[in-house]
Amino acid sequence: MSEDPTPKRATKVITIRIDEELNEYLDRMHKRLGVSKTSLIKNYLGLSKFIVKHKSTLQSLNDRDLIIIKRSHLRNLVERLDESDQLLFGDKLGVFVNDIARIYGKQEDITYKVDFCDNLGYFSSIIDDDNNLLVVKKLGPKKFVEAFLWRLFEQKELNPNYIEEEMKGNKSLRQRYNNQVKELDISSSHYSYEFAKIPDKNKE
Repeated sequence: MSEDPTPKRATKVITIRIDEELNEYLDRMHKRLGVSKTSLIKNYLGLSKFIVKHKSTLQSLNDRDLIIIKRSHLRNLVERLDESDQLLFGDKLGVFVNDIARIYGKQEDITYKVDFCDNLGYFSSIIDDDNNLLVVKKLGPKKFVEAFLWRLFEQKELNPNYIEEEMKGNKSLRQRYNNQVKELDISSSHYSYEFAKIPDKNKE
């Protein structure tokens, strides 16, 4: 009988006291979600790896104040911007994630950065059999997502001229864009790009 080769992670038992109102809320919530109370609490504690919760504020790991809004609100706001501003906003979001990764020595660890985005709700970390990252189109418009992912993976700004207004009638610029960005047709509901590929750890 073969043994499971996956190493077990070290665990610790902690004991905390909570008031009865919070306990009752956790009871209702774990039943609503269909998970154990222990799993529910572990999931909340796991968020401490990505955000800092003070009494009345949320902060990022690099001490920036955060707020929580509906993803549809964010998408609607970004869609109202022209393509140049969509690129700029996407790049700034990528810089934000990269800065946090740099603080924790994970600047080159794309898996860490994708996991970070997953846990903050930007997108689910869906990876196909060829290690391509698939990002749900509900995150935002195409140019916004391209600039965001380019900053995450390439750690530099995407060419600000890669917008329709600049590429229209400019065959050489459009060709450079097509060669560099290389959108993949994997899913009609997801964005995917040749550059947005997760490294295969088995080949490292």
